[in-house]
Amino acid sequence: MRLAPRPAVPGQRLLGPALVLLLWFVASGLGWISPHKISPPEVVAGSFMELIGNGELQANLLASLQRAASGLFWGVTAGLALALAAGLTRIGDALLDGLVQIKRAIPNLALIPLAIIWFGIGEEMKIIIITLGVLVPIYINTHAALRGIDRRYVELAESLSFSRGRFLRRIVLPGSLPGFFVGLRLGITHAWTALVVVETVNATSGIGFMMTQARIYGQTEIVLVGLVLYGVLGLASDSAVRFLERRALSWRQVLQA
Repeated sequence: MRLAPRPAVPGQRLLGPALVLLLWFVASGLGWISPHKISPPEVVAGSFMELIGNGELQANLLASLQRAASGLFWGVTAGLALALAAGLTRIGDALLDGLVQIKRAIPNLALIPLAIIWFGIGEEMKIIIITLGVLVPIYINTHAALRGIDRRYVELAESLSFSRGRFLRRIVLPGSLPGFFVGLRLGITHAWTALVVVETVNATSGIGFMMTQARIYGQTEIVLVGLVLYGVLGLASDSAVRFLERRALSWRQVLQA
């Protein structure tokens, strides 16, 4: 017996973060948390408004968004291309899958010293590190989805004499989309995580740079502003992907019904 999915309640995903904020507010007000270690919510809110007022927050946020978007674009493009090559051809699978699995086992942090030697400490190195972080989950999940396409659909396409293009549109694309969207959600998370790291390497702008400068001067309220921003960006981007996933895979709900 298959249970029908419950309709989503608007804003229900904000319940957990709202509860954490409430606990933070209560704990700070009762003195359970030292203000020298974690600033109270009202102090963080005041710093947030001050950073907006002087334009510092907008400038750093724009720089971070540009880096994350560039790395995400190239990571999705490369990961999807590699997954198609490995998932649709035997030679591609033999040549590419092992390499990606090796990269999967190597943390991005371990690649930063080599990336600095090869590409310098400018924007190119930062975008490449973000790209590598995004590429792996896109490849892994899309490749798995391609390998998991029901053989009956392939045989049906062969019996109907589908052309290569029609086979890709009618069989490969719908079959790979569920895995691709899972990889995209993970890839966006990897993009934000890599962004935090690369913006501490000779950066002169970005949320990570702003947090690093605040750490040097002991400004925990600005560090918390940066953490909250990363959290909001992560939740918003994940929600956007989930929305696109529901629209693109609406046909699955019809089949399940």
